[in-house]
Amino acid sequence: MIELNKENFEEEVLKSDLPVLVDLWGPQCGPCLALMPKVEEISRKYEGKVKFCKLNVAENRKLVISLRVMGVPTFLFYKGGKEDGPRLSGAEAVAEKIEEKVRQLAG
Repeated sequence: MIELNKENFEEEVLKSDLPVLVDLWGPQCGPCLALMPKVEEISRKYEGKVKFCKLNVAENRKLVISLRVMGVPTFLFYKGGKEDGPRLSGAEAVAEKIEEKVRQLAG
């Protein structure tokens, strides 16, 4: 998974040829840490079809604010440089829903 920050967000997400999943997480977020191994497993399954990135909200506050993300875990999905479809956050951010959305992105 690619670690995002304000320097590489545009290149890795907005200019990506592949659809992108952005996992916003925090080091103090229990649900985020619990989901991470499952998301990494999904990333291996869709390697080459969907790019998986993670964004540490504690280290990238301005970027998180600009994305209008209010809590973690939050998953954003991008296709063709634009945010694609509904975000998954809080109780909706479960491995099954994440994989379902990734499958749609992968087409």
